[in-house]
Amino acid sequence: MQLVERSKDMDELESARIAVLGKNGELTALLKTLGSMSPEERQTQGPIINGLRESITTALTAKKADVETAELNRRLATERVDMTLPAPDAPRGTIHPVSQVMDELAEIFADMGFAVAEGPEIEDDWHNFTALNIPETHPARAMHDTFYFPDDMARDGQKMVLRTHTSPVQIRTMTSQEPPIRIIAPGRVYRSDSDATHTPMFHQIEGLVIDKGIHLGHLKWTLETFLKAYFEREDVVLRLRPSYFPFTEPSVEVDVGYSVINGKRVIGGAEGWMEVLGSGMVHRKVIAACGLDPDVWQGFAFGTGVDRLAMLKYGMDDLRAFFDGDNRWLQHYGFNALDVPTLSGGVGA
Repeated sequence: MQLVERSKDMDELESARIAVLGKNGELTALLKTLGSMSPEERQTQGPIINGLRESITTALTAKKADVETAELNRRLATERVDMTLPAPDAPRGTIHPVSQVMDELAEIFADMGFAVAEGPEIEDDWHNFTALNIPETHPARAMHDTFYFPDDMARDGQKMVLRTHTSPVQIRTMTSQEPPIRIIAPGRVYRSDSDATHTPMFHQIEGLVIDKGIHLGHLKWTLETFLKAYFEREDVVLRLRPSYFPFTEPSVEVDVGYSVINGKRVIGGAEGWMEVLGSGMVHRKVIAACGLDPDVWQGFAFGTGVDRLAMLKYGMDDLRAFFDGDNRWLQHYGFNALDVPTLSGGVGA
């Protein structure tokens, strides 16, 4: 016990513990003698030796607490943190390119008076297909293009699907609020497709305007303004080509001009053409399906892939890399966590 009490630090206390309770310690030697005692001696000496071991163990525990407290107080009294030293480098995250582009698009369209609308990613057949004038025989409804849920998960007789576009958000908006309407609908969508430029899950943004007297000229101006702001170039040239979509009539594919600089295609100029958008005037049947009078209200809609826009602006080659989670890729193409668009600063802030 005296060895324990005389200990001034943890090293001395550990030496005392070993001297008493270690393999060759004094108390350990006493415990070994119990085996050679007679039953009567063991009955008398056993409780004494075991009691001594408990007393020493208790004293060691108490002394350890005292020594630790004294050591802590000494360090608090003598040690100081030098606040002038540079802080160690901490791991830094980045904004994912998809999130960056989503923010850029939201700010661009906010400047043109568009609100952001959202909807569920698990949709029913009516919102995803029927209300958009997509017939039962359309290829988009085929199992090899659409992820369907089991029949026992149907709601109100409607099959449930992972939405194939954000167009159902347009339907939900037209059925829930009175026109005029001016929204964009960004979000995740799902299609059964996978290669260098397609993935089963990708990101899309669609726009919708419903008002009186809307025509194709309004659509073209909106898209020109959007693409010039996004690519940050005034020489963006558009070409509208007739096309077909069930939910718009007339429908147009939108090509953007590009130039070849150092062997790479750069948006701007008109050396070649690249398709970037699908658009058109909202079909009368879609307007009527949402409870609006198509003779009073007209509108236009457009849609494009967010991932594709990111690839075009920031020079990315393979869409699959967006979802690999490779930190080296994110560091190369990522954006500073504080370098994001703001309503006050604008897209280029």
